[in-house]
Formats: sequence, structure tokens, C-alpha cells
Amino acid sequence: MIPIVCLFIFLQIINYIYSVKTKWNRPLEEFSSSNLYKHSSTDKNNSTYNNTRKFSTLPSDSKLSVFFGTSFSASTNFTKPDPSIYKSYPNCSFSLSNNDSTSYRVSVNKNIQSFNKIERRYEKDLYPGGHFFPKTCRSKQRLAVIICYRNREAHLKLFLNHIHAFLQQQQLDYTIFVVNQHGQEQFNRAALFDVGFLEAIKLYSFDCFIFHDVDLLPEDLRNVYKCGKQPKHMSVAVDTFKYKLPYPTLFGGVTAISLTDFIDANGYATIYWGWGGEDDDMYQRVNRTLRKSIARYPTVIARYQMICSHNHVSAEANPSRDIILRSNYDHKKDGLNSIKYVLHKLTFYRLFTLINVTLTEESLNEISKRMNIKFPKKTTTMKMRVLPRKSA
Repeated sequence: MIPIVCLFIFLQIINYIYSVKTKWNRPLEEFSSSNLYKHSSTDKNNSTYNNTRKFSTLPSDSKLSVFFGTSFSASTNFTKPDPSIYKSYPNCSFSLSNNDSTSYRVSVNKNIQSFNKIERRYEKDLYPGGHFFPKTCRSKQRLAVIICYRNREAHLKLFLNHIHAFLQQQQLDYTIFVVNQHGQEQFNRAALFDVGFLEAIKLYSFDCFIFHDVDLLPEDLRNVYKCGKQPKHMSVAVDTFKYKLPYPTLFGGVTAISLTDFIDANGYATIYWGWGGEDDDMYQRVNRTLRKSIARYPTVIARYQMICSHNHVSAEANPSRDIILRSNYDHKKDGLNSIKYVLHKLTFYRLFTLINVTLTEESLNEISKRMNIKFPKKTTTMKMRVLPRKSA
């Protein structure tokens, strides 16, 4: 039996998600402006934006965050366009008509820069939490880029320095979310994506979600970060796989899913602890639950470089992942409606929004009972081994 308190919280979450879902396709200007920043009469050149951005820098001994020397905003308000002005702008139109494909290629700089230096590069364009929206046109979608994270600061610096320039050239309204997993529990990539989604929709009317590995950097601007009628696999051609798709059902690395599709799929599974399985599980959700196929750009466009250095140690493979995948369990029983986490802090850094959480790990025996999945007896009698804290 689910305790009454837990049931009440669950119903509240479902009600909130449903309320967001019912209005996901409404134009930005139709949302209530009560919490939106209004333009300042003294700043006509920047009239659509909040002009009171104040940042502080964390000292090296701060306990507020795992990121030291970075700037953050003390404000708890998420900066949004003033709809009374934003609605008058023309729609943004990123041109893809240039016949010279080389003009869309993006070089990848693998020299690690400090957070401070990266901030100086983008400080004039970004709003608290790593939020950007164009100043002369209106983006058709509101994009949340969600990164699952643990102990990969070098990769994060490379990613932030690259992705901000990439997305701004595409004239997108986007925000970078870094979901950091605290604690000694095994890394759970999929559960962190669910957390990022649930926390993001509390801040803004996002209607497109890009679930992104921190070590993948796009190389072609024609690979536009947007959502369509079908979930999209973005990272089709990765350099470590010789720019070829390893297998046709691959749906990992970088994926784009609309708000309604993600809710209808019940998000990602939460039962894959350790490496592997969750991306193939999401493919099954798209195929079986949504009854949709995966969209992909051609390999000449959907190109990425993977960062394979900087002492990254992968999490150990989940030995039960194939059993879970083959079990054909009911996707309605696990995902957004079952995620358990403790939110420690949400911080608006200049370059990104940090979501610090601890996940509640389930044993195989608990997963077996809740999901009606049969594991070998030797494994169900043991709790999933807790790994030393290390990078994901």
C-alpha cells in the first residue's frame, strides 16, 4: 500500500504535469505575465529583458555548490521575455539554404578554459541560469537542454564553451540545466533526466527537451536543436564510431523529445542503476507506448565529437539491464510517476542552472516486486552494489 502522504504528493505532481501539458502549444504571449520581467523605461535598447542581473562569485571554500569560482545569481526568479514586447517580434528563421555545407561546420575547441573565462565570453548575452533568447526575433520553441552529471567538471567546461555559441547561432530560446547526482548511490542517467524535466517545467513554459550527454559536442549547425512530431535522435554520427550509426534502434547520446511525447511516454525509466539500458528502454517507450518512430538527420549533418579524455571513468555496466529490457514491463509503472529524489538546491549560475539532487536507489528485489520482473535468484537476494563515488 502506498502511504497516503506519498499518494497525495504523486497526485499533485500528475496534476501539475497535466496542467502544463494542456497548454504546451500555446504561444508564449498567452501565458500569464504576472511573473515575467517588464521592460525598464530607462533601458530602451534592452527593453525586453530584465536589466537588474546581479551575480556573485563562490569562494573556493563555499559549501553551496560543487562548482567553485563560478558566478551565480542570488535571485530566485527565472528571467523570461516580456510578452507585451516579445509578441511583436518576427519569428526567428535560421537559414539552411546555403549550398556551401562547409559554412555550417563548427570547429571543436578541446582546450579547457576556466568558468570565469567562459563567463566573460557570454556574459552580455546570457541571463541567470544559462538562459538565452534572441533580442530581435521570437523563437518558435522554448528549449530545455538537460545534462546528467557527476564529477565531470573538465567535460562540463568544454561543453558549455561550445554549446552556448552553437545554440545562439541557431537563434533559439534555450536554457542549460545540469542535474548533479549527490551521494554514493550508483549513477542513474535516466532518473536524472526525469528530475531535470520535472524541475525545469516549474520555471518556464518549455515545450522541447534535449537530453544531452556532457561529452558530446555537435559539429554542424544544420543539426538544429528543436523538437518535431516524432522524437529525434540527434547524435547519429559520432567520431568514436567512425561517424556511423552503430545500430538502428540506438536512441542515446543526444535526443530531442517534445513536452507531450515525454509525458505520454512517462519519461525515462528509473530502474537502470549503473551504465547501460536506459536509452534502449526509451526507444521501446517511443515505439511501444507512443507508437512512433525515431526521426534522424542524415549522418553528414548529425555529427558529434566525443570527449574521451580528462580522466573520466565510466560507471560499471548494469548486469541486469538486458533482463529488464526483455521483460516487457508496463511503462506506466515506472518513470515520471515513480521518481524519488531529494532536491538539495537549485542555483542560477551564469552559464547554467544547477539542480543538486540525491536519488533513492532501489534494490533488485524491490524492483522485482514493484515491476513484476523476474531476476535470477542470486541477484534478487542482494541489494544493488553501491559503487564508490566517481564520474558517470
